Amino acid sequence: MPSQIDARDESGLPPYVTGTVLTVGTFDGVHRGHRDVVERLVARSRHLKIPSVLVTFEPHPLEIVNPAAAPLLLTTHDEKQEVLAETGIDYLAVLPFTAELAAYSAEDFVELILRRCFRMRDLLIGYDHGFGRQRAGNVNVLRTLGERDGFRVEVVDPVSTAEGLSVSSTSIRRAVAGGDLHRAAEALGRLYSVSGRVIEGEQRGRRIGFPTLNLGPPPTRKLLPPEGVYAVRVQTPVGPVGGMMNLGPRPTFGDSATSLEAAELLSKQLAHDEREARNALTLLNVPGNLIG
Repeated sequence: MPSQIDARDESGLPPYVTGTVLTVGTFDGVHRGHRDVVERLVARSRHLKIPSVLVTFEPHPLEIVNPAAAPLLLTTHDEKQEVLAETGIDYLAVLPFTAELAAYSAEDFVELILRRCFRMRDLLIGYDHGFGRQRAGNVNVLRTLGERDGFRVEVVDPVSTAEGLSVSSTSIRRAVAGGDLHRAAEALGRLYSVSGRVIEGEQRGRRIGFPTLNLGPPPTRKLLPPEGVYAVRVQTPVGPVGGMMNLGPRPTFGDSATSLEAAELLSKQLAHDEREARNALTLLNVPGNLIG
């Protein structure tokens, strides 16, 4: 399980750590391309027998440098940490992304943050990565700095989908927003997920034979698929269970006369959705688990 450390504190790493293998990036979604970088990072760390460090940012850099262009997130801060905790990295460093950090030149970012603070000896980056002021820290700049300052730079090629397209957070966002959760899952390497805290509802579901769990609203920057009814795999403290989820406005109930009719129709629709959800859950890898 990786530990979270704060790059503002130069003693974030234990004093006995004199060198690290490091990668840096936003890692929104922690998709198959990201996982390839991280797997190589862990393998390199074990080969060199020095710790691995993954440096990421909070909030998303575009929220600071260009808020109008900032995307909705595939993984919230907590979700990203949960996924990364399963990868085998030694340390997760979450840098608070500020206007001051955005103003760092690529050279200053490498020297002051990556080398001085995180004791970087080896750097692994994705093929399209860039950081520092105006993303000037591209592959060529990093290789030049590495040759000058004595650290190794490994550039990881993109991972492709079955259609031959490069996996990217941008393409996954398009798939999720368009309701193509099968394509999103293929690129992510896992089902798309939404986390939330269970809140008390009005217990209407149990009165029509379908007791429900009500989740509080997701974070405002979390990307949600289109409204509809979904077959879901719910992770709970006692293990995963199958279910169906209504995403969108809840059915409304008016006076007692119309409530009975609405409840009867809703019950019939839920029974239909239940059959569809059960079918979809038995065929998780087959397109068509979006219903309604």
